[in-house]
Amino acid sequence: MDSIIFDVDGTLWDSTKSVAESWNKAIREHSSLNLTLEPVSLSRVFGKTMTEIADTLFPGLSVKERMELLDVCFDEENRYLEDHPGILYPDVARTIKELSLSCPLYIVSNCQCGYIEVMLRTTGLAPYIRDHLCFGETQVPKGETIRMLIERNNLQSPVYVGDTQGDADSCKAAGIPFIFAEYGFGDVPDAQTRIHAFSDLTKLLP
Repeated sequence: MDSIIFDVDGTLWDSTKSVAESWNKAIREHSSLNLTLEPVSLSRVFGKTMTEIADTLFPGLSVKERMELLDVCFDEENRYLEDHPGILYPDVARTIKELSLSCPLYIVSNCQCGYIEVMLRTTGLAPYIRDHLCFGETQVPKGETIRMLIERNNLQSPVYVGDTQGDADSCKAAGIPFIFAEYGFGDVPDAQTRIHAFSDLTKLLP
């Protein structure tokens, strides 16, 4: 293992409350939908691509209308998180600092452009993350986004830490090992390597 790539939602922090509040504001102001999103409903779609999220949450709209509303939600979300950031899981900040002394750290997420930057800025983690890439930039499946980050940073044996089956499948597609964060939003029954808490990562370093 020469590097660690992290997922964001359900792995580094939980922003579901703030995201729900910002999206509900966007939906009220920019659509006629009678829809109020709850944090738990958003946690079920975190990690999916933007198209999948739009299809799941706004099925009554045309494809064009879904994506337009989703873009508005994302814009409102990025602004809202500046003052109402998500909550880091226990020991994430301390562990990230410790891990960064031993190996380079990266992030790949299925989020929109600007989201990772807001998370890094509001949590103070920016100095410890070498590079990051998201679906908003690549518009390709997560496995391909992972490969793109690996190639542009010349990583030889990275591992990925995530919390959903989608993360595990993406790692398989990218050909790298997966570490399942059991405390997150998803379930990966067949995960071979697991952490019960974020700080457990320090025990996996060689």
